[in-house]
Amino acid sequence: MKRVSIAILFALVLTACSGPTAPTAAPMATDAPLAEPQPTSRPTETMPPPTDAPLPTPDLTATSIPVPVKPAKYRLTFDATWSAATHPTDFPPNPHFSGLIGAAHRPDVRLWEVGELASPGIKNMAETGVKSPLNAEINELIAAGDACVQISGEGIHPSPGMVTVVFEVSEDCPAVSVVTMIAPSPDWFVGVSAVNLLKDGAWVDEKVIELFPYDAGTDSGASYTSPDLPTASPEGIFMIEDEPLLVDGSVPPLGTFTFTRLKG
Repeated sequence: MKRVSIAILFALVLTACSGPTAPTAAPMATDAPLAEPQPTSRPTETMPPPTDAPLPTPDLTATSIPVPVKPAKYRLTFDATWSAATHPTDFPPNPHFSGLIGAAHRPDVRLWEVGELASPGIKNMAETGVKSPLNAEINELIAAGDACVQISGEGIHPSPGMVTVVFEVSEDCPAVSVVTMIAPSPDWFVGVSAVNLLKDGAWVDEKVIELFPYDAGTDSGASYTSPDLPTASPEGIFMIEDEPLLVDGSVPPLGTFTFTRLKG
């Protein structure tokens, strides 16, 4: 009996000296959810919009797109008022104007200009009323791209009177030059030079121009019926400001050119 007690006591002492037994880890259950991996930090990327996304509206205010100007038709009305009542000094018999001749051309082109020498075409028109070679000069301008249309109309016989001619202008050729001889005369004429019918990107509806007499500077005759007297050294074209066209201190116009735009 004493031996058993001693054995039990010895066992208790050994247990106390070895300390508490470490618990056994429980096995992981096979159906437990796996931990989600943490995302790796990386730079933010801008993705392109989907292909069906609406495209941005372009800003058209920054750059204006010019709109082409369509060609236009005009009627030129020549209303001649030259008569013994308007210009009484030495008024000639059989007063008339030669046929209208001119062109629609580029704004920087000149068929004639005050202060410049008359071309052979302007000289012959002013001295004889014949359209040649001025019509050939205009055709050369057309071939070079400096003019687009030749304008050719009837004359007025006798004056006073009225005549019209229709022509076309374009964005490239918006300027108009037209002339006609004062007949009889040495080398006098009326007309317009490079009248631009395009203003601020639009065709003018109507333009009225008074016609004053010009001397071509190629004949030195002093009156309507002077015999031919070719000028030894041709002068530049100039406006006539003395007799027989001078009346009471000024030169009245011999008529008007009216340019009227034809619509439709």
